[in-house]
Amino acid sequence: MLYADCWLLQASPWISAVPDLRKDPITGRWVIVASDRALRPSDFTRDHVIPAPAGRLCPFCAGHESRTPPEVLAYRNSGAPNEPGWHVRVVPNKFPALRVEGDIERRGEGLYDRMTGIGAHEIIVETPEHGESLATLPARHVADVYFAIRDRILDLRRDMRLRYILIFKNHGAAAGASIEHPHSQLIALPVVPKRVLEELDGSNKYFQFRERCVFCDIIEQELQDQRRVVLESNHFAVIAPFASRFPFEVWILPRRHDSHFERLDSGGIKDLGQVLSEVLRRMDRALEHAPYNAILHTAPVQEGPMVHYHWHIEIMPKLTKVAGFEWGSGFYLNPTPPEDAAQF
Repeated sequence: MLYADCWLLQASPWISAVPDLRKDPITGRWVIVASDRALRPSDFTRDHVIPAPAGRLCPFCAGHESRTPPEVLAYRNSGAPNEPGWHVRVVPNKFPALRVEGDIERRGEGLYDRMTGIGAHEIIVETPEHGESLATLPARHVADVYFAIRDRILDLRRDMRLRYILIFKNHGAAAGASIEHPHSQLIALPVVPKRVLEELDGSNKYFQFRERCVFCDIIEQELQDQRRVVLESNHFAVIAPFASRFPFEVWILPRRHDSHFERLDSGGIKDLGQVLSEVLRRMDRALEHAPYNAILHTAPVQEGPMVHYHWHIEIMPKLTKVAGFEWGSGFYLNPTPPEDAAQF
């Protein structure tokens, strides 16, 4: 996404003449930030996520329970399993990336490694209402979504074949969502993803040098500095990270150190519902219902508590495209400094 190729307004007067290179203190990744003047939300060409009315074919709407595999978890006000009356429902993906059945077999083909695709792929249907979103649902309902996520992680981690459980949300077609109905996804993996290993390795190196958690230090410094703070609560700090890869990227960080999301207590999850609801409502107002990706970063499920790692949620609005420069260099180009994004 070099400026000459990007789908931002080509002649915007806000593009900085003096770029600012910033290094992520966790992974060591470099980001190029236009630090002089920010691109405002109106300067981006983007999609808007405006939910359409429920269609007869949507498999996640209430009354269509027979269109999905049988539920593995549901919070319901009434009704029997796999019938209407639920408000959060978790079902296996009908077309899973990985399957639970079978044994893990590893083998080599010369210098190449292969293993069977054992894992789990589940859908967290966040509401029976097709036209709602996490930004429009009550905070207590958003909390229930994360109670369901916690319950599924606690259940799946008992399977010793699974090493990592990834929770992610694609909101809007431009962010990768193939179904409009509000949902998140869970994929349990037999290996720890490379991006997670980079965070684990970077945070461990920081701890070995300073004997402190890098995430805890980030929280303390950001709350003192305030320039990149979006909001604070009793349990969480929400910041625009110093080396933001994307315009208006935000992180939700628990103020109390813990490496595993599933160890969060009920009070913390209820507060997370309030915080996430508020952040997404602000994003909808500021960015006019932009698509986004949200990812829960947590420690590998078969590991014990880690003094160097700190679970968190990253939310990345889909306002720019990753293109040749990013893929070729590993750098990201962000035309909106996080200080300006947080204020906006």
